[in-house]
Amino acid sequence: MDAYDEGPDARRDRPGDCADPVSALPEGAVTDVTEEQEEQRGTVGASPAEPAASSASPSLESPSPASAPRTGIAALSLRYQAAAALALAVVAVAACVHLGMVFLHVAPPNTLTKKHGKAIDDWIYPEFEQNWKLFAPNPLQQDIDVQVRAEVRTRSGAERTTGWYDLSALDGDAIHGNLLPSHTQQNELRRAWDFYVASHDGDNRPAGLRGALSEDYLRRVVVVRLGREHAAGRGETLESVQVRSRTTNVPPPKWSDEQVSGTPVYRRLPWWSLPDGERTGASAR
Repeated sequence: MDAYDEGPDARRDRPGDCADPVSALPEGAVTDVTEEQEEQRGTVGASPAEPAASSASPSLESPSPASAPRTGIAALSLRYQAAAALALAVVAVAACVHLGMVFLHVAPPNTLTKKHGKAIDDWIYPEFEQNWKLFAPNPLQQDIDVQVRAEVRTRSGAERTTGWYDLSALDGDAIHGNLLPSHTQQNELRRAWDFYVASHDGDNRPAGLRGALSEDYLRRVVVVRLGREHAAGRGETLESVQVRSRTTNVPPPKWSDEQVSGTPVYRRLPWWSLPDGERTGASAR
């Protein structure tokens, strides 16, 4: 028999000749067999070094929540967590109490303010006093400078009186050109003077307990300032201080017909003798 007349079985057994299994299948089974063959090829032909895509590598797995490091308060021990929680609770309570006091202070008169007005005032004054003059129909139109002088005792025992120190002008120089001035530079001296004026009459007589408190507050403020400006490095002791205000009207704008006086008006307070503790502190500063 001629080699070219060999049957299909002989050709299939010939080396180097491979029959096409797809062509040997019925027409309707081609698609199914092809998909099955592709799956078998992907499984059998995969290299042992390349695992199947469905199996995830253990090194890429996300850590479990139990093994994640703790941060914030949770990283502290139980004792410090309790201390932190207690501190936060105290701050929250203090903030709520302060907001409530401020609300009652600015609110119209009511049952609570009539019954607990003294407690509210003790909480608010003088540090947290509210001032609405910025929104008043007639805002302040005056420049008020607070000035102070002192009687000092020198190292030799002699007494002398200093000149006037314009503390408001010193605060203005410190604020000028400062983008972030401190609250002390802007308001401490001004609020101390406003507190004194609001609690005294025109003859400098105190009105109630707040009058005596305002005197002590203003005196201590000017003693600290005067000790820093004058007594430092001189070895002198402050014996007594005197405060005065210099009030000057703000000139009206050019387009206004209003006429105001440019002459300054002074209000001079009596001399205040310093307690021993304030004298020592002033001389030390």
